[in-house]
Amino acid sequence: MTGAVKKREAKARQAGRLERTETTAPRSDSPEVARMDGPAGSSVGDDARGRRMSSTPGSRAGSAVRAGSVARPMLFDPAKKPPLNKNIDYPANVYNMFSQYYPARHSLSFPRYHDIIYYLSKTFSLSIRLVFVMEDGILAKGAKIIEGMFLDTPKDPLVEAAIEAAKKLPPDPNPYDLPTECLTRPGYNSTGQGVLVNINSYAVAKFPDLVVYQYDILIGSGVEKRGLVTKIWNSKTLQREVGQGWVFDGNRLGWSMKEIPNRQFTVDLDEEQGTLARPGRSNSHKVQIRPSTKINLAAIQEYLNGKMTMDNSVLQAIDFFDHLMRVTPSKKMYALKRSFFDPKMVKRERLGGGVEAMKGVYQSVRIAHGGRLVVNVDVSNCVFYGDYPMEVMATQVTGSANALICGEMSKKVKPSFREAEKESLTFLKLKKLKKVRFRVRYRGASEKVLKQVHMVKEFAQENCYNWHFNQKDKETGVEKRTSIFDYFMDKYNIHLSHPTMCVVETMRKGIAFPMEVCYVEPGQKYPYKIDAVQTASMIKFAVTRPKERREGIEGGLALLNWAEDPYIRNYGLKISTDMLETHARLLAPPVVQFAKTVQKPGYSGRWRLDGQQFLLPNKNDLVHWGVCIINSVGRDHLDIPGASTFIRTFVNTYKGHGGKVSNANPPIMEGPADEAKCVTDLFNEIVAKTGGGKPQMMVFLLAGKDSICYERIKKSCDCRYGVVSQCMQNAHVKRGQGQYISNVLMKFNAKLGGTTSKVGGKPPGGHFKTPTMIVGADVSHASPGSLQPSMAALTCSMDKTGCRYAAACESNGHRVEMVTQFNLEDMLTPLFRQWMSEVGMGRMPQQFFYFRDGVSEGQYQHVIQQEVKHIKRIWRTLDESNKYVNYEKIKFTVIVASKRHHIRFFPKERSPAADKNMNPCPGVLVEKDVTHPFEYDFYLNSHSAIQGTARPTHYHVLMDEANIPPNELQNMIYEHCYQYMRSTTPVSLFPAVYYAHLASKRAVSHENRPASSGAHQYNEEQQRLELIKLKEEADRDGKKLSKTNSEKLHRFTEAESRPLLKMKNDTGIMWGMWYI
Repeated sequence: MTGAVKKREAKARQAGRLERTETTAPRSDSPEVARMDGPAGSSVGDDARGRRMSSTPGSRAGSAVRAGSVARPMLFDPAKKPPLNKNIDYPANVYNMFSQYYPARHSLSFPRYHDIIYYLSKTFSLSIRLVFVMEDGILAKGAKIIEGMFLDTPKDPLVEAAIEAAKKLPPDPNPYDLPTECLTRPGYNSTGQGVLVNINSYAVAKFPDLVVYQYDILIGSGVEKRGLVTKIWNSKTLQREVGQGWVFDGNRLGWSMKEIPNRQFTVDLDEEQGTLARPGRSNSHKVQIRPSTKINLAAIQEYLNGKMTMDNSVLQAIDFFDHLMRVTPSKKMYALKRSFFDPKMVKRERLGGGVEAMKGVYQSVRIAHGGRLVVNVDVSNCVFYGDYPMEVMATQVTGSANALICGEMSKKVKPSFREAEKESLTFLKLKKLKKVRFRVRYRGASEKVLKQVHMVKEFAQENCYNWHFNQKDKETGVEKRTSIFDYFMDKYNIHLSHPTMCVVETMRKGIAFPMEVCYVEPGQKYPYKIDAVQTASMIKFAVTRPKERREGIEGGLALLNWAEDPYIRNYGLKISTDMLETHARLLAPPVVQFAKTVQKPGYSGRWRLDGQQFLLPNKNDLVHWGVCIINSVGRDHLDIPGASTFIRTFVNTYKGHGGKVSNANPPIMEGPADEAKCVTDLFNEIVAKTGGGKPQMMVFLLAGKDSICYERIKKSCDCRYGVVSQCMQNAHVKRGQGQYISNVLMKFNAKLGGTTSKVGGKPPGGHFKTPTMIVGADVSHASPGSLQPSMAALTCSMDKTGCRYAAACESNGHRVEMVTQFNLEDMLTPLFRQWMSEVGMGRMPQQFFYFRDGVSEGQYQHVIQQEVKHIKRIWRTLDESNKYVNYEKIKFTVIVASKRHHIRFFPKERSPAADKNMNPCPGVLVEKDVTHPFEYDFYLNSHSAIQGTARPTHYHVLMDEANIPPNELQNMIYEHCYQYMRSTTPVSLFPAVYYAHLASKRAVSHENRPASSGAHQYNEEQQRLELIKLKEEADRDGKKLSKTNSEKLHRFTEAESRPLLKMKNDTGIMWGMWYI
């Protein structure tokens, strides 16, 4: 860094801000380059935040400061994170926001300025004019205020005076005028034809208008485990104190029709069970019951009648009914939230790996259209641990052939002479059984021992021979050192069959058992992601045709047996057992337009591709491309002659579909074992043998479904070379079926800039009369236990008809659902600029659709107040910097699309809405009876179910500034499902969201970590929590965490917020459908 730059930064620090400077590309040995698979030497730079820089024109990271804007400042020194001063009485929402957000975003050492400004302006009524954040900067006064409030010395008189002056300024009006409530229903659809459809919901015929008293119940210190809490709640002492008819949520809340004052008493479980108390161990537990609130159940009817708003009293009443419905089923069945599984149920499937799938029943109370409550009932499927002997469970979880091999393979391994011993892969797999409950069974065990339930704390590296403990002789009082093996032999005359297997440690200190006497308790949910083989078996088990599913629902009703439920009867609730019947609409199917012909799928929802030419072929003739074969030992082997034969057929088929191919004989090579080197070799081969141009497409023929191989190929192609790629399996290549080739060519053509088809019979602009942009958003989360960051994906339409979509992805923190402001700016700004350049002809859109996937009802306002607000800010920034058009003229329509629900349609027999399997036809629209009483939502079945029972998509319109009539909006959503690029059937979800989901899955390959390190492990989060605990203990004792554990903790913490690698965009790969 030059002296001039250092001086400028020193001055900037004195003014309370540090200007961002451009950095050069990292050295080839820097972590940013070294972590990327493949040969070194790619020049990919970092900006000041450590984020990948793009070299494309107009990119925000491409230059340090754009002309006419202020450099983004850094108030805080990244090397030293300034803590919040806890001695200051900050408002709770500001302090909580910082304590949660402060360390999380992309290794930043300082909070995001936009968030600071927003919270300060809201909390302290500071004028936005005073602390307004420009596009890339912040005003000095605002910086001083923030600096004073969030550094260690906040009592600067100048700062205090600035704050007091700011408080006296009038607040600025909301510049975005965002609604604080969801949109009310503007009307109903009148297109298509009316049909009758049954829905798996049941009307509440009578619900009481009683007053119910809610209580706060504290059992013990409040940290007791759920099993102990349940045991204390069911004790005779407690039931005698509170009386009958109570509803308890199993944690801290209870409800009763009786009003009682504060009550405090003690429950002695030893006395309850008739057992002697252990010396020095009390089994007495204090119980405190305090009134918390009074709930008038009549509030629900008042809300449904439109006489009151949705306030806390209505929510509390609904919550009470929800818990009331669970009490009796929870006592008879395994309960998982709103799903219940009968232990006697015979419908279960062993999936391998020690787990099994079970069918159960789901129920949920909902407020619904028509001024009533309904209960949604459905079949539920879940994966449980099998109730096997622990040694059988261990062999299945680890994939060992038998218990003997499992015991041997669980020993520590020494990778090399110089390296220390470490846990084997088999032993690590055993960690999946941590916290599993079990009982012990062996000859001579007392009844008390047989009844006691234990929990796995850890599997010890020691086996039954070398796990020793002190055994005390009860008669003589003499202690002797003995092993577990000798103990069972001497005391019970039991010769352990598998003494070399790991010893099972329990949560009780010093208590351990040999694995072969332990038996897993039934009814324990499997909390980890199942593998590909188990997933395939689970799908076969869960998929059921409508008739079978309806029978399963009726069987679930019999299990629930509402009429005989004592708690439901006690509170005067009556529920009909007749499935709801609703008046639905069957929308008219559109026609599908290809280049020269039109297909009419009708209500079948299917059309053929053979003999059709794509609506738009690839933009440029295919010249610079090549093929690489990646074989592996013992799998489908493909030689170059076989690949050549396939490629000839592939090219001829593509030409038949209208594709433009100038080079029908691309170079074909057999690649090495290293996938990253394969990409480099193929890239160089194409450049050398096709005239020196940059590759347009790289094709890889793979031996099988190896996710690591696939991810390494995609990472190198996307991020190192910026070239689209197509992978195919050797098994399919050898068969060379025409339908398979045509299906692949739909993706192949889309990646090269073409379009498969569109909805016909529309004007050139499709459904839109004004320039319209569609954005889809999805955030996907990792499997439980993994520290893989959540992936935020955004898609943006790149043509006038909404057929083609570009996509951008970024890590979004660990299990963070809302797309962060930084990500929205980083991803959408270049996409918006590209749309205005290519589609808008230099102008902004007049209509903007934002389709959001994956958010719950409680997060709808977060979408409006956070994501939509930030998107509007981006448009305002573009408007101010480029003077396109007033951003306020852009009309926003925001829609949440969700498939995470249990509503199913069952059409009448011989109904036009039913297909041959009694599934609903594409186009069935439900707007009544199970929708929201007042808000604008609907269920749309837009696809033809290939197997199982069709699941409609639930669309909820949150805001609509364009006031689009329901006929237009709902038909537009339905017809766009026929424009999905890689299918000859309509899809079940609006394509913008569907593509976002695909992009978020593909973004895993862009993680800034070696793909060769394998997938994220199931127990990463558990390991991180254990390391944090160790660090806290070390800090408390004044010690340091070991170097190995420190490195592990740093790696896990960094994994939560590490940004993805940026795609190389010199050929515009980001503006195409690279993800499809």
